[in-house]
Amino acid sequence: MDVIKILIHGIEFLLIGYFGFASIYVFIFSFAGLFKAKKRNEIFHKQRKFAVLIPGYKEDSVIVEVAKQALKQSYSEDFFEVIIIADSFQEETLAELQKLAIKVIEVSFEKSTKSKALNQAMKVIGDGYDVALILDADNIMEDHFIEKVNNAFNQGYKVVQGHRIAKNTNTSFAILDAISEEINNHIFRKGHRVLGLSSALIGSGMAFDYYFFKNTMANVNAVGGFDKELELKLLKNRTKIEYLNNALVLDEKVQKSEVFSNQRKRWLSAQFIYFGRYFVLGLKELFTKGNIDFFDKVYQMVSPPRVLLLGLVVVISFVYFAINFFSLANLSGVPAIFWYASLLLTILAFFFAIPKKFYSSKTLRAVLTLPKAFLLMFLSLFKLKGANKKFIHTQHGTVKSQ
Repeated sequence: MDVIKILIHGIEFLLIGYFGFASIYVFIFSFAGLFKAKKRNEIFHKQRKFAVLIPGYKEDSVIVEVAKQALKQSYSEDFFEVIIIADSFQEETLAELQKLAIKVIEVSFEKSTKSKALNQAMKVIGDGYDVALILDADNIMEDHFIEKVNNAFNQGYKVVQGHRIAKNTNTSFAILDAISEEINNHIFRKGHRVLGLSSALIGSGMAFDYYFFKNTMANVNAVGGFDKELELKLLKNRTKIEYLNNALVLDEKVQKSEVFSNQRKRWLSAQFIYFGRYFVLGLKELFTKGNIDFFDKVYQMVSPPRVLLLGLVVVISFVYFAINFFSLANLSGVPAIFWYASLLLTILAFFFAIPKKFYSSKTLRAVLTLPKAFLLMFLSLFKLKGANKKFIHTQHGTVKSQ
């Protein structure tokens, strides 16, 4: 019995260590996100040539409108070019795109990936650009987006992440996805920049020094999570990633539970793969070179997603409450107060991070689907095998409200 009790207590300490640290981590950066990040002064006064790269796989339903909207920038039209990378588009869609003042590059792969599409496009368009700006096939930039990114490059940054916000909140899952994105923006982008660390990349609405991006991407072969691989390479080389909280990109949010499940499964798989690949290197970089930015990113690969963190801390805290209520506290090795503290820090982190506009009756109804979202995320943990070895396409296009 003593051996079993020691084993159970060991598991308890591992759990509170993992989830407790995650709670403290998100609380610190969420609190930091309440303040403004220090800005650099401009050291250049240059108008750069932008390649707006929009890769799309079977995105016939949205790509034409996205291309039209991408042309509506306050930035001089002589200094940016919209480039659609068309993978498996219909002939009718290609014909519509050819009518616009954009460049269309058709690509085809046995196994399609975003990184392959971007690398092929840059081979075709050549090197006549200063900045590569990456959008998803459903993204719409605000009118001054390129102008704001150019200003950040004039401050000396080589990598800039914009603020991606929801294009749609037409279903409960879309609302939850929109809130999730804003929480991540607040914690992993704004909060990190306030404390002097790099912003996390999202996969779109991001811009890079063109030559730098082209050469870095040549060594990126990810099937899923290409932005994570790219980010780790950048941070290992101590390249600071800026975040522009006021440069907005509209992004279509997940509207159905099955799409939510597939997307999260792909993300979780990518995270665990990159953690295993970079953990030892992350420790080495931290202790031999003081590269906190890189180690911080490696930790993020194994930190629990926010939905899982909240859900599991709630469940475990309730279990400890029940143990105390029935006077069984002597069975546990970890005092319940530690779990209550973890739950409080997590809730406060979420409270700081969620924009005021989401505090509404519509959001309250969406919260009722949160247990389903938690369950889908939890079940995804047991279906990760092979998820990062095949391309999982997220279909875009608005569905009717639920």
